[in-house]
Amino acid sequence: MRSLNIGLLAVAAAAACAPRSPGGTNAGAGRDAIVLLVSIDGLRFDYIDREPAPNLKRLASRGVRARWMEPSFPTQTFPNHYTIVTGLRPARSGMVNNTFYDPRLGRFRYTDTAAASRPGFWQGEPIWVTAARQGRRTAAFFWPGSDVEIGGVRPERWKRYDGDVPNADRVDSVLSWLALPAGERPSLVTLYFSDYGHENGPDSPELRAAVAHIDSVMGRLMDGLEARGLDDVVNIIVVSDHGMIPLSNDRVVRLDEYLDTLTVQQINLGQFIALAPRDNDTSALMRRLRGVPHLHAYRADSTPERWHYRGNPRIAPVVGVMDAGWTLSTTGWLQRQRRPLGGGHGFDPADSLIKASFIAAGPAFPRGRVVAPFSNVHVYELLCLILGLPPAPNDGSADSVRALLR
Repeated sequence: MRSLNIGLLAVAAAAACAPRSPGGTNAGAGRDAIVLLVSIDGLRFDYIDREPAPNLKRLASRGVRARWMEPSFPTQTFPNHYTIVTGLRPARSGMVNNTFYDPRLGRFRYTDTAAASRPGFWQGEPIWVTAARQGRRTAAFFWPGSDVEIGGVRPERWKRYDGDVPNADRVDSVLSWLALPAGERPSLVTLYFSDYGHENGPDSPELRAAVAHIDSVMGRLMDGLEARGLDDVVNIIVVSDHGMIPLSNDRVVRLDEYLDTLTVQQINLGQFIALAPRDNDTSALMRRLRGVPHLHAYRADSTPERWHYRGNPRIAPVVGVMDAGWTLSTTGWLQRQRRPLGGGHGFDPADSLIKASFIAAGPAFPRGRVVAPFSNVHVYELLCLILGLPPAPNDGSADSVRALLR
């Protein structure tokens, strides 16, 4: 965490170095800055090089690209999206997994709209709340938490998530918001594109087609900004929540071959594991799990320190990860599967193929710079620097992302 004085000095330095728009206002950083934060779910750090992606390459060439961005643990969708916009690691943001149990509020599951809309599940202060409390207009075309009244605040414009909305429609709506008159235009906009790689895996022809599609959508966005004279005004920041690792039905461990699954609450199986013994005997459960191959299981109070994943009552009594490429499941679940396993995440964030993407361009950023990897916990501080906002308490550091700015 940075003190308020250091944060304000950093904002002033960034604003002083940023170019000025033709109208004379500082469009790079400060109160006149505009940020469009785009998430491409599951965009592994190397897809831009490995697959045809001319528009993402074009964006990187006129801005900044990290060699990769380190996801937070667990490497799941909701925890990492919320870390990006709060600067809080999942154990502190409360978004400890896509599915978890809160002792007071009960079960959270990201696909349960009623539960996911309850403000109590969402802790910390996301960037749109920070901005709104300091007099900025905000808008969100999807982002985990953006449709929830957090701290009594929602984005001024927001959409309830609907995965059937075509990506082109999402882009066109965002472009219309950014083309509003200066007094109505939001300073901060979020845009979310759905995941790629789960169904067929990261090495499939379908993945190549998916990357080509999302790249064309990014081209539509970039060309739309240019046509409206906004390409040198809007700071585009493209992130992903995690990478993707190939799975196989030949690399599945069946939990029911090692213990009676009726004795455990299966909060999460797959690549990230969260279990609770129904008799509350965590030590006995840990003993039974020692014989499960390819599983690295830990008591909630003894997880690796580098995961920063302790101290929240929502964390399951036993958590763990599978070896890269392996899945923990049950015989019943596998029998219900209608197609082979494709790709997955939730693995240890240290694994090279689970790394995420970061690309940014606009008046706040230099051109053609490649920077060292950094953790996604610092993105919130970066957003605050650009927008000239004193940040809420968080786990990030402005010093860790200052090299990204002009």
